[in-house]
Amino acid sequence: MGSSLRGPGPGGRCAVGGRLERAHSVAADTLADDPRTYRVYLAWFGPGMVKVGITAERRGPARLLEQGAVAFSWLGRGPLMAARRTEELVRRGLGVPDRVPYAAKRAVRYGLPEAAERAAEVERLYARSVALEGWPQSLERVGCAVADHAAAFGLERTGTSAVTGVVGELVDGGRVSGRLVAAAGPDLHLAPAGEETAVVVLDTRLMSGWELVADTGGGADAVTVPVVDVPGEGGEVQDGLF
Repeated sequence: MGSSLRGPGPGGRCAVGGRLERAHSVAADTLADDPRTYRVYLAWFGPGMVKVGITAERRGPARLLEQGAVAFSWLGRGPLMAARRTEELVRRGLGVPDRVPYAAKRAVRYGLPEAAERAAEVERLYARSVALEGWPQSLERVGCAVADHAAAFGLERTGTSAVTGVVGELVDGGRVSGRLVAAAGPDLHLAPAGEETAVVVLDTRLMSGWELVADTGGGADAVTVPVVDVPGEGGEVQDGLF
């Protein structure tokens, strides 16, 4: 009896492999006896687009950078299950999700409000979060200190650029090239030659197994692979690995 595997997803794994990996991740609550310290955070991706999540303390802000969080603040730190309970408490109390679709993040990365406004929204949500009743006693509160990643991602120098499409897949003989104007989470924002206000996003998770070579096209079309529109909502959600 034979079997077949579907093509790889954005992470370079087939659907079956992806499900197996998630089943053994912290997100699946299969590691309840994990002795490490975890942190609960609020991540801001755009106006009104905030999520709550947890990450291993030893990783620092790496998880927030991987997700493409433009700004964030820690809420607390403690054992895994206490962090999990706090995550659910804040999610329900504030009505915010624990995951945000990648497509939604891409749609709001340009035309962001000023850093002070971004920080103010996180601070307001932080205040509401710590005021909620029911925080586990074993979770230590962490004071609000908003970190902003816009400069690190390159979003502050994109000017009037706007995302006009997302690479749907890489194909044999296809070509993706352009000037790198920003990089947020797994996404590279590329401005094709001669296009100063149009940006195409390449999800680097699609690049597994493909060769990266110097661009010697000399005026050839910068993007010759399938490109899809940028939806405002829905789409694939971020992975749940910590």
